[in-house]
Amino acid sequence: MPDLNGRTIEAGAFKSVGFIGGIYSNYLALGKALELLKGRVDTVVALGDFGAFGPHPDRTLEILREREIAAIRGNYEEALAAGADDCRCGYTNPRDNEFAQLSYDYTKAKTSREHVEWMGSLPAHIRLSIAGKRILLCHGSPRRVNEFLWESATPEPFIKKMLDDHETDLIVCTHTGLHWSRFIAPGRGVVNVGALGRPANDGTPRVWTAVIEEKEGAPAVRFLPVEYDFERLAREMESEKLPPEFIETIRTGWWTTCLEMLPAKERAAGKF
Repeated sequence: MPDLNGRTIEAGAFKSVGFIGGIYSNYLALGKALELLKGRVDTVVALGDFGAFGPHPDRTLEILREREIAAIRGNYEEALAAGADDCRCGYTNPRDNEFAQLSYDYTKAKTSREHVEWMGSLPAHIRLSIAGKRILLCHGSPRRVNEFLWESATPEPFIKKMLDDHETDLIVCTHTGLHWSRFIAPGRGVVNVGALGRPANDGTPRVWTAVIEEKEGAPAVRFLPVEYDFERLAREMESEKLPPEFIETIRTGWWTTCLEMLPAKERAAGKF
């Protein structure tokens, strides 16, 4: 049976950690990100949602497992391990849910049972420390695996309450697909590492990873762009008959789906 309780792994203290969020089956970007992070960080952690959106989900999982990348589960891993009928993504718009269902059905059909069982064994959270600050790793938020934490809609009082409620100094998450950070005091705040699996709705095909490292006695964040063979990924998506809207996003860098969940400020920064 999959381990779907809320267990947390204690990982210890580090000088620097690389973070990969929302891979979405983009195994080509994953390979490039790991090359980029090699030698720069003490360890790498993947924050969930390994499948969805892109082609050949098993290829991403093979890389993560072969390289023994530390990982937590996202809503995709929870849904697949539980045999759920949908991705539990947290969307409310019918169009978003329609595309999410197409993506989930494809990923579910293409993911091996062995990998699904591995997903079920992953923890919900990892705790570690950098520069003496407590850091809690989660997928959406510490409160809910599919909660969306947006830069424009996550005010400082809410951040402070989350930190206090969960006895941590820094929350590191993903799920939204957009990277951002807000520190309310040195080493205290929220870092959303964004997604490695698709562009950040900025009109470029690059994707993003993040590094948190000790700097002047406190954790500091750097977001690193990842260049990869996006045209190869787009062709593979076409061969797998994935939605044209997904492929357009890979090629252009503009989101064509999951737009209705965006707050007004984030949506205004995109093309659609």
